[in-house]
Amino acid sequence: MASPRDGGVVILGSGLIGQSWAMLFASGGFKVKLYDIEQQQITKALENIRKEIELLEQLGALRGSLGGREQLSLISGCSDMQKAVEGAMHIQECVPENLELKKKVFAQLDRIVDDKVVISSSSSCLLPSKLFAGLTHVKQCMVAHPVNPPYYIPLVELVPHPETDPSTVDRTHILMKKIGQSPIRIRKEVDGFALNRLQYAIISEAWRLVDEGIVSPSDLDLVMSDGLGMRYAFIGPLETMHLNAEGMLSYCDRYSENIRHVLKTFGPIPEFSGTTVQKINQAMCEKVPDDPEHLAARRKWRDECLLRLSKLKHEMPSK
Repeated sequence: MASPRDGGVVILGSGLIGQSWAMLFASGGFKVKLYDIEQQQITKALENIRKEIELLEQLGALRGSLGGREQLSLISGCSDMQKAVEGAMHIQECVPENLELKKKVFAQLDRIVDDKVVISSSSSCLLPSKLFAGLTHVKQCMVAHPVNPPYYIPLVELVPHPETDPSTVDRTHILMKKIGQSPIRIRKEVDGFALNRLQYAIISEAWRLVDEGIVSPSDLDLVMSDGLGMRYAFIGPLETMHLNAEGMLSYCDRYSENIRHVLKTFGPIPEFSGTTVQKINQAMCEKVPDDPEHLAARRKWRDECLLRLSKLKHEMPSK
């Protein structure tokens, strides 16, 4: 739980990710200023947050030890960046995933922040060396990439710029743990960080299997939802290997030849276009029509599933 000396948190950008971050920091007892250039957008975001927190409290799923009203009292809006960042100890940028836009925001921040605040980007794939190039306060800058939706999925990838001070990463790691997230350290820059590199590898092979007529789109998704995904909700691929034999050395001795053989049969990177995208789109739309109403309903169902899974994981014995 935050104490008064911890300072406040600023969220730059009041979209869905920004709203989720605001709720997370408030759940940890931190004062949050939600910044956007348009007051109307801020008002809308604060109303969305109010509804979400009230609903979560009714469901008994509100994070943190504070009640909903207390958490809401910690979140305020601000349309003046200079005023928003005054006294802040952490700034979480959540503007759209556009390099030039983000660089413009960080250049603005660079002119007005002190030497103590951490400047963190929610970028999912833009490298810190590109985001923070040339900034005076580069030692205080890093990426803290959440997983959508952050309120229900705790992983945060911490990615430093080559010049980021190690203490900046340490402070952010501690902060993320304080608000109940699961931070991991990416030790050097790589495109896609860790989560998206793994996700894209799965997407790529999933696409090839459908493209080559080996499995239908709906059956492919079952491979994950009713197969690999059930294991991976609790243990990762490396521990899975360790447990699927008499330890890692046994697994590699037993299965490495087969793994290498299969990997050599993987095809080229898909184009994600043509007849295959039409085939997959048709299958997906049969399950979830792609109009806003159906997609929103399905996302709500997804979030409810994640909420229940999160509860189960917290009830399980410590890792």
